Amino acid sequence: MKYDSGTLLFAVDLLGTLLFGIEGATAAISSHLDLLGLLVLAFSTALAGGIIRDLLIGAVPPSSLRDWRYSAVAFAGAATVFFLHRFQGIPGTVIVVLDAAGLALFAVAGTEKALKIYKIPPLIAVLLGTITGVGGGTVRDILLARIPLVLRADVYATAAMAGSAGMILGRRLGLSSTLAAVLGAVLCFCLRMVSVWRHWNLPTVSA
Repeated sequence: MKYDSGTLLFAVDLLGTLLFGIEGATAAISSHLDLLGLLVLAFSTALAGGIIRDLLIGAVPPSSLRDWRYSAVAFAGAATVFFLHRFQGIPGTVIVVLDAAGLALFAVAGTEKALKIYKIPPLIAVLLGTITGVGGGTVRDILLARIPLVLRADVYATAAMAGSAGMILGRRLGLSSTLAAVLGAVLCFCLRMVSVWRHWNLPTVSA
């Protein structure tokens, strides 16, 4: 991925932060939380995955806590949802698309950061990319006192892992870093959307 001093990676991170901030705020409204709860859930959903990733690779303090723009973007997403909901709300289909897009962006951004900046081995980079994508949603579900979606069923973490792996595979096949990242993001997004459309779930163990 060619960018000047991390500009492209930073832009992808911010866009993912905005999308997950919107998703987290929407979940807060669905759970009838007040304005403070909405802001907390938007912040947690948008930034928790990146914070967990940075702590695991030793990038401390985490970049999203050192740069005020991450928090500002997360709160901007929350404010957007708050004011739109007072008029007509955001359709559920749009939320699913935004969530899938945020998952894809965070998965490739987390993988790229682990690979390019911290020289993490590919397998661990895939795991870190997956954590970046699903960490915020997991914290969101915990705050809402429900079993995290990624642990119950649904092709969610699997989509993030496939996107991270697809990105690394693309690089191994000789694609440029940018094209490999696009490949991984598209793979993650499409797998997530098709799984929602077709109601795919991971196997479960019968009691």
